[in-house]
Amino acid sequence: MGGLLTLSAVIDRVNEIIGKAVSWLILVAVLVSATNAVIRKTMNVSSNSWLELQWYLFGAAFLLAAAYTLKQNEHIRIDIVYGAFSRRVQHWIDLFGHVFFLMPFLVLMIYLFIPYVSMSIRSGEMSNNSGGLVIWPAKALLLAGFTLLFFQGISEIIKKIAVMRGLMDDPTPFISAHEAAEKEGAALVEEIRK
Repeated sequence: MGGLLTLSAVIDRVNEIIGKAVSWLILVAVLVSATNAVIRKTMNVSSNSWLELQWYLFGAAFLLAAAYTLKQNEHIRIDIVYGAFSRRVQHWIDLFGHVFFLMPFLVLMIYLFIPYVSMSIRSGEMSNNSGGLVIWPAKALLLAGFTLLFFQGISEIIKKIAVMRGLMDDPTPFISAHEAAEKEGAALVEEIRK
């Protein structure tokens, strides 16, 4: 299990670096959007390539940060149901969901995206919009995002098994939305008192 935990740590680190780095793409997308809007309103000039660049940047940030989001245990779940169970049952739910839902979905998406992206690269696919950008980088981002998420899924499965076997502490202990709000409120009160 030690080798698998090392692999998990490497996957976690890579996805953390990528996730934190691509978060800056949101700022770049906002700047591109604002610049495009100002130029369009003041000079009455615009280009589809600027609009498509915004979509590419936002899509890249969303897709490439999905694995990091999974690592941080920030994907959406129904806490009212999930939170009613013991932490051991929650681990089993997570493990079951990762193995039987997440991983098969990701394998299918990667399998379908490989020829989709390859064909787009070979053909040099361009946007149908006048002045638009090349399409294949956006499609390649889809494949990259699902691939990173696949590896993070493997990491999460390894960690769940290790936690359930008592080989490591829970890296993301569950805190219900209510408990999180209470902790945040207490921290704010403490901050105000200082």
